[in-house]
Amino acid sequence: MSNLISCVSWVKRGVAARHPRKYVLDEAELERVSALARIELEDARIELERAHEAAKKMGKGAEGDEADDPGGGDGNEGDWVDEEDDPMAMDEDKPVVRSAPKTDDLSQYDLDEYDDDVKEEGIGPFSNIKGLTFYRDNADDPYITLKEEEEDVEREELEILPTDNVLVTAKTEDEISQLEIYVYDESQENLYVHHDLMLPNFPLCLEWLDFPPASSSLPMQTDGPAKFGNYIAVGTLDPEIEIWSLDVVESMYPDMVLGRPDKTAAHVPVPAGTGKKKRKKTKHRSMSETHHVDAVLGISWNKKHRHMLASASADRTVKLWDLSRAPVADAEGTGESGAAIQSFSIHKDKVQAVHWNENEPTVLLSGSYDRTVRVFDSRAPDTGVGAVLGADVEALRWDPWESHAFYVSLENGLVLNFDARTLPTDLKAPSPSRFTLSAHDGAVSALDVSPLLRGCIVTGGTDKLVKVWNVNQTEDGKPSVSMVASRDLEVGKVFSAVFSPDEPLTIAAAGSKAKLQIWDVGANFGARKAFASKLAEAGKVPKEKDGGGLVGLVNDDEDSEDGVDEDD
Repeated sequence: MSNLISCVSWVKRGVAARHPRKYVLDEAELERVSALARIELEDARIELERAHEAAKKMGKGAEGDEADDPGGGDGNEGDWVDEEDDPMAMDEDKPVVRSAPKTDDLSQYDLDEYDDDVKEEGIGPFSNIKGLTFYRDNADDPYITLKEEEEDVEREELEILPTDNVLVTAKTEDEISQLEIYVYDESQENLYVHHDLMLPNFPLCLEWLDFPPASSSLPMQTDGPAKFGNYIAVGTLDPEIEIWSLDVVESMYPDMVLGRPDKTAAHVPVPAGTGKKKRKKTKHRSMSETHHVDAVLGISWNKKHRHMLASASADRTVKLWDLSRAPVADAEGTGESGAAIQSFSIHKDKVQAVHWNENEPTVLLSGSYDRTVRVFDSRAPDTGVGAVLGADVEALRWDPWESHAFYVSLENGLVLNFDARTLPTDLKAPSPSRFTLSAHDGAVSALDVSPLLRGCIVTGGTDKLVKVWNVNQTEDGKPSVSMVASRDLEVGKVFSAVFSPDEPLTIAAAGSKAKLQIWDVGANFGARKAFASKLAEAGKVPKEKDGGGLVGLVNDDEDSEDGVDEDD
């Protein structure tokens, strides 16, 4: 598995806790983790049984060819013999071998019988520690006098100022997947890693949310009627969705896991046939109404109904989750309390992406490898509309400035803009788009619409370029599209490019080089000129910056190399 960053997510300024707390495995947390672990162990037991049955159908036992041998191997158990002459012989029954006469100078040490000496108890490097006192916590040890200074230094290092942005990346390096949480100080153009969280499998998608899950280890923040937090939802190759708190460092377990109960059949191998013939394509896993049974490819959080989360999966379904319901097993251990509240089977192939409409909070947009997009109301999915496309869907976004408009990027390098009001309910023929961009040479794997500038979009592709586009409405009602900036940010193939929620022309991008870059497009004079009227309308004034507005993570090796050059 190559090193890469598959997705990036921003956290708005002032949302993160100024002083994140350290993870504490106390009794309450241990009880919470144990409850989820019991579900996981039960899930593994059932999966093992199903795997055994699946292996039998393919003509093999659970342990391979040997397990299916009707003869039980090379012979009966009674025919087996021990390699020793007398298996019941004790050490003292072994024949004594007389040693040769001791004629050398070392005979006085009896080295021949050295191994037969009986070691006395209580002799060793730790034999005299009875008088020592141990402290469970360094804070209780009176001999450690630098506790307060160390705590102050650590507290200062972990501090996140209200003027800082937080970014979350899903990174895989050396076959190890993790969430890397960065802090970005825009005024100082400083980007650094704050902490990281280990993931169980390859991450595919991220979604930030502020609603505290029901099973969160953090206490609810109840300032008024609303409850807020700082969380990230992660979809991986596993069928589960993990939700982590970003205000806790060194976490060992997520705050919530969706899709974990034992009824999921995600890891169970499904035989493609009898085993005598190989098929080119394996069978689809059986769908479940309550849980995903394949990788989670897309996640979307509902900003109006904040307890709602939508997910798209390779199992061809879109599911809705209620974060206010704790995903733990009930008295019978069925785990129904953590099941999805709704499941939609509106696509015929893997569902690549899903997105809630901010202006119509019950309306969902989904895109699939069946080369269609669907727009439907979650309360009445059978009355939805859609469009037939010419290639697989890579990404999609509703336009926050037009409640009925959305963008779709495709594998063939095109970006399409549709008006949902003109789409048909019958998908027998391709539907015309309002306009089409030939954006990249290759798949357009990244797409985002600026929340601060109307008609400003960013795309990123496998051609390693990140491009910014300006969409204007003409007098005849037809949109006019022009490319404002294009740049290779040296992140490899671009897998994610996302606008900042605080700065109108700041973009975070990452890709196949496992490298995160921040690009302030406003540092480009042409970009400032192209968006001048829109920036004035939004009340934003971009700052002129050196270095083309590019900010990346500087490692120690680069610092040392720069220092050597300056000294020379």
